[in-house]
Amino acid sequence: MSENLPKNRKPEWLKVRAPGGENYLNLKQMMRERRLATVCEEAHCPNIGECWGGGTATIMVMGDTCTRGCRFCNVKTAKFPGALDPDEPVNVARSLKDMRIDYVVVTTVDRDDLADQGAEHFAEIIRQVKKENPRLRIETLAGDFQGNQTHLKTLLDSDGIDVFAHNIETVERLTPKVRDRRATYRQTLDVLRNAKKIRPQVVTKTSIMVGLGETREEVIQTMQDCFDAGVEIITLGQYLQPSSWHLTVAEFVHPDQFKEYEKLGLQMGFRYVASGPLVRSSYRAGEFFIQAFLNEKLQNDKVGE
Repeated sequence: MSENLPKNRKPEWLKVRAPGGENYLNLKQMMRERRLATVCEEAHCPNIGECWGGGTATIMVMGDTCTRGCRFCNVKTAKFPGALDPDEPVNVARSLKDMRIDYVVVTTVDRDDLADQGAEHFAEIIRQVKKENPRLRIETLAGDFQGNQTHLKTLLDSDGIDVFAHNIETVERLTPKVRDRRATYRQTLDVLRNAKKIRPQVVTKTSIMVGLGETREEVIQTMQDCFDAGVEIITLGQYLQPSSWHLTVAEFVHPDQFKEYEKLGLQMGFRYVASGPLVRSSYRAGEFFIQAFLNEKLQNDKVGE
């Protein structure tokens, strides 16, 4: 189910209010003062006001320039983005402490130019963040580390991650067109599967964009593939073209179709499914974790009765 509109015209359900509010403004000011990069701004996320206003932030570490060139992504690219900042782990940890937030998503650009793709640096950031903010819930949105399980384990062994996210992005048929050639569909599934094997207690999560020319059946198959790889939380949202240089939108998927994907995902067995036109990978991430935590506690209480 789609909406046939001119390519430069969005349907009503994709229109959002301009961000504002005290929490949003305070977070924005702190990000500027501490020179923190946020994927919320880099990716022009439509939910920035809602998430920042609700005390959840997504920060991007290891620079603001990626070594890969996915055709949907608005982040800058280069073969050699430059050296990592050795002070970044401590600076990020202290900044997050000052922000007084409940939940943070720490994502990173891909760093194929580094021997370990930045795994040890990323892990040190998580260690420092947890040290300074022991009660803060941490979600990492990580790259694939070129499929290297040792580097993946380095990150997961930082022992501060509550949710490990790695995005499948699109259906298998469209992956070569949508993503950088180094990011393959099967490798993504392997990363998710291996993360769960390395740290069974960590919640695993992925995200799918729709509106790129995929079929309903392909989306359902992708969801099933992710579930079979051990993924517990999945989000589905509408792809929006960030600039004229990026892939065009093939269709605007109707909200009713998103509702069906949500229903089907829950029937498959996902613990949580966030599915809607404006949903993004980190959309209200803290809320999902809190719901999962409370539901799990409730189930444990029932078993103990």
